[in-house]
Amino acid sequence: MFFIASKVIYFCIQPSSLAFLALAGGFLFLQFKRPKPGAFLLLLGFGIIVLFGILPGGNILVLPLEQRFATRVMDIPQEKISGIILLGGFEDGALTDSRGGLALNDSAERLTETVRLAHALPDAKVIFTGGSGSLFGGEGMGSVIAKYFIDTGIEASRIVIENNSRNTYENAMFTKALVKPQSSDKWLLVTSAFHMPRAVGVFRKAGFDVLPYPVDFRTRGRRDAIRPFDSISAGLARTDLAAKEWIGLLAYWASGRTASLFPGP
Repeated sequence: MFFIASKVIYFCIQPSSLAFLALAGGFLFLQFKRPKPGAFLLLLGFGIIVLFGILPGGNILVLPLEQRFATRVMDIPQEKISGIILLGGFEDGALTDSRGGLALNDSAERLTETVRLAHALPDAKVIFTGGSGSLFGGEGMGSVIAKYFIDTGIEASRIVIENNSRNTYENAMFTKALVKPQSSDKWLLVTSAFHMPRAVGVFRKAGFDVLPYPVDFRTRGRRDAIRPFDSISAGLARTDLAAKEWIGLLAYWASGRTASLFPGP
């Protein structure tokens, strides 16, 4: 129920949807001779587009998320690293099913950096966790990703696939049950920098202490807080991305899936 509710609610309240609904509602009110609410909604819609589609509002929202775990923890001796946990979300299941191979989205660095780490840490296990996150079902891509790992030279005996989780909470719970980590183990967690606070919080709550290894940064640092976007679509996409994480942090904290609202180092 939590999974379905989160998908439906976010679709309705993401900033790009709100801008569209406000503009549509504004024009509708004007058609029915209701100028005051019509003007308010039009102003709201255009305000969202200007603030987040042109001005750097989206970057301002993303920056605190990415800065929370801004460094990669690699000061531990390589032989002490038990494994690498790769969170799904970088794969395009529908396109892979249609075209074959392994289709990737904007978060592809999660995969490429995990492969690099796997070769740099030859004794570490390599865990992929992620099923289908689609509201309308679909199959996980664990077998495709396992084959990709093997094709890049990672031994099959090192690879562990968790192919049923649909969100970050299930990533943590199912992965813990699968690998049964010991208190002395050191596991690297690889996910997008903007997603790392929520991911770390969920794994900690599950009793699985992980070392954050953020990748897939979307900003270059604080200077992007004053850099406008090149296109409205890019700005709104960045804003939707940030809004999803902030809403996710609030929802996970309120539902007891994390112990703190904004998990940190």
